[in-house]
Amino acid sequence: MDHEDRIALFLDYENLALGAREHLGGMAFDIRPIADALAERGRVVVRRAYADWSYFDDDRRMLTRSHVELIEMPQRMGASRKNAADIKMAVDAVELAFEREYISTFVICTGDSDFTPLVHKLRELNKRVIGVGVEKSTSALLPPACDEFLYYDRLEGVEVPPPTKARRGRAGKAPAAETRPEPEAPRTVEEPPVVEEPVRDVDTLAVLVAQTVAGLQGSSSGAVTASTLKRTLLRKDPTFSESDYGFRAFGELMRHLAGRNVVELAEGPAKGDPEVSLPEHGDREVAFGVLRSVVQDLTRGGGAAALSGLKNQLLRVRPDFSEKKLGYRSFLQFCKAAATSGAVGLEWSPEADDYLLTV
Repeated sequence: MDHEDRIALFLDYENLALGAREHLGGMAFDIRPIADALAERGRVVVRRAYADWSYFDDDRRMLTRSHVELIEMPQRMGASRKNAADIKMAVDAVELAFEREYISTFVICTGDSDFTPLVHKLRELNKRVIGVGVEKSTSALLPPACDEFLYYDRLEGVEVPPPTKARRGRAGKAPAAETRPEPEAPRTVEEPPVVEEPVRDVDTLAVLVAQTVAGLQGSSSGAVTASTLKRTLLRKDPTFSESDYGFRAFGELMRHLAGRNVVELAEGPAKGDPEVSLPEHGDREVAFGVLRSVVQDLTRGGGAAALSGLKNQLLRVRPDFSEKKLGYRSFLQFCKAAATSGAVGLEWSPEADDYLLTV
C-alpha cells in the first residue's frame, strides 16, 4: 500500500454533466467509469465535486453512492457566478497539494481551459496531473498541459448512444404504412461515420514507437523498459491509449509490434515489464541492402548518387520503405547508419552542395 499512488479527484461537475448531455446524445454523466479507470492507477483518497446542486438534484444520489463530497456553490438570483465553482476548486486543489504531501496525483475532471494554470502549478509542485473531459467539449489547450488525459467518451463502461434522427410529422399522422420505410433509408446512410470513428492507424503508431525507443536509447545509458516507453509516449501525447488501436493492454501492443519486427522484447528487471529495443538486424539490414542496390544502379557509369531524390528512387523499389519505422528521424540519418555499417559510402560535396553516396 505504501507504494501505491494516492489520488485526489476534483470534478467541475457542471462542465462534465453539460458536456455529456450536449455532445454524447443526451446521456447522463456517470462517475463509475472514471472511478474504475482511477482504480487501476492508485488509491483515490479525496473525491470532491463542485456545482450548484439545485440544478443537478438527480445526480446527487449517484455521486453520494460513490462517496463523492458535494461542494455547494449556489448561484445568486439575478447574478452570474460562472467562475465561483472554478475558483473554489482551484483554491482547494492547491491547498491540498501543500497540506497533504502524500497525495501524489491530482485528477482534474473538466474540459475548461481556465484550469490550465492550475495544472501547471500542480506539476510545478511535483504532482502528477491526470485530466478527464468530454472530447468535444474539451479545450485544445488542456490535454497537452497534463501528464495524462482521459476522454470520458472513450472510457470502459461509457456507452455513447448512436445519433438518432428526429421524427417529422404529427403523432396523428402515423397510420400510413407506406411512409414508414422512408426514414429507414437515410438512417443507413448516416450510420457509417459512427462506425468508422474509433480505430486508428497502427502503422503510424509503429513509427511513433520506433522513434521514441530510438530517442530513449540515445539519451539514456540504461535499458528502455515498457513502462518507461509508455510514460514517454504519454508525455508526447497525454491522450495516448493503446485501447484506441484495439489492444487491451500495453504489453499486448508491444508483443504485436515485436511480431512485426518493429521492436525486440527481452526479459526486464521486473516481471511484466520487458526491455524494449530496436532490432539490430532483420528489416534494417534488408533496408541497407536495398539502398546499396539502388545506389549501385544509379552509379553504374561511375560517379556518385546525390542524396536529393534518392529516397524516391528507393521507394520505387520498395514502396513500403520508411526510415522512421526503423527508428531513424530522417532519411539522412538512415543513410549515415548505412555508411557506418559499410553498405554505402557517404561524403559531403561542397561543389554539389549535397551528400553523395557511392558503393
